[in-house]
Amino acid sequence: MTRKLFGTDGIRGKANTEPVTAMTALKLAMAAGAEFTRGSHRHRVVIGKDTRLSGYMLQPALTSGFVAMGMDVIQLGPMPTPAIAMLTRSLRADLGVMISASHNPYEDNGIKLFGPDGYKLSDEVEARIEARMAAHEALPMAGSAELGRALQLEDAPGRYTEAVKRSFPKSLKLDGLKIVVDCAHGAAYRVAPTVLWELGAEVVAIGVAPDGFNINRDCGATAPAVLQSRVIAEKAHLGLALDGDADRLILVDEKGQIVDGDQIMALIARSWTERDRLRGGAVVATVMSNLGLERFLAGLKLKLLRTPVGDRYVVERMRAEGCNVGGEQSGHIILSDYGTTGDGLIAALQLLAVIVRAGKPVSETARLFQPLPQLLKNLKFNGGQPLERDEVKAAIKGGETALGDRGRVLIRKSGTEPVIRIMAEGEDEALVGRVVEDIAQAIQRVAK
Repeated sequence: MTRKLFGTDGIRGKANTEPVTAMTALKLAMAAGAEFTRGSHRHRVVIGKDTRLSGYMLQPALTSGFVAMGMDVIQLGPMPTPAIAMLTRSLRADLGVMISASHNPYEDNGIKLFGPDGYKLSDEVEARIEARMAAHEALPMAGSAELGRALQLEDAPGRYTEAVKRSFPKSLKLDGLKIVVDCAHGAAYRVAPTVLWELGAEVVAIGVAPDGFNINRDCGATAPAVLQSRVIAEKAHLGLALDGDADRLILVDEKGQIVDGDQIMALIARSWTERDRLRGGAVVATVMSNLGLERFLAGLKLKLLRTPVGDRYVVERMRAEGCNVGGEQSGHIILSDYGTTGDGLIAALQLLAVIVRAGKPVSETARLFQPLPQLLKNLKFNGGQPLERDEVKAAIKGGETALGDRGRVLIRKSGTEPVIRIMAEGEDEALVGRVVEDIAQAIQRVAK
């Protein structure tokens, strides 16, 4: 079976336009409910969301679908994606649902599903759910007396806050650290400042006034310029940027310089190796991670295992290889000792533990390798298969030949938007730029 609705991270698109409509959400809930109705116990579903306006449309539609299938729905309100994964397991739920388009603007939204184990669903399960959606009229709905109920879990933020704090070493405190945290006007706008303050930090919180429209707008992990300026203005020790659903993290040092996910993984991997905590002899990352990270890990006698883009694929490889550190350059950091998916707050606390122990400025602590020059260019396209054209294939081959064994080329379609991503990296920055431009021009020519 193949998937048409699900991409690399659930279903995503423009709100109130297919597939992100109330009708599709209703059918999805009914199909997922049928897929996860197993046994005679009273089934339950956990639903959370970020702060987008369209969440008010999608949550009731999903709730109606699950209730119609005889499942009780526990609504959590605005909560980070990793909190949904955690509470799905904690509440012994049969399914978890997060309504979010992550780092995308408010116009977009999406639906992510978690199984009872707190892990995102496999491609195979998603394909089965799609097949059920196509035959929704035949779904076994509950009888009038077996309908589900819906309730609000009022203490959800407190439960997640305590779980996150337990990941921080008991012997350490954040006393004396001034931290600027940018919550992107998103799902962590309450819990992130609270966690840092309760652990002793002086907290300057920005991006904490969501209005349904401003999520990720000129803020958060994908737009850290305001955070960079604020760290300098506040004379803070560091800044932390989360995205709209708080499953990714970007660090800013005291000089306002960005530290990306590759450097964060390197720092945690080295620290855990020194403490005999790293499992699997490797770190799992995607094809986008810098060659500099791979070379740094090799110096520690560790491997870098690469996966397709998407934290779900990172998690799957981590589980298969027995690894407990993985992530993406974009800031999704998965630490399986503490959770089943990327968690910006838990990653931040593990990073802060290293910084506190080092007792040095973040600029001297958090950069362990020099990244190779890497260039990424995104090209929008309107259908067709430009990557299958001979001219484009020749340009890609030419780039690979030019870079040789001192670099690499990666071309892929985005799994969440109509974009082709062109990436090249190598030791010669000028050559990397020429390779990307040549491939981009070839794609643009055939697209016309």
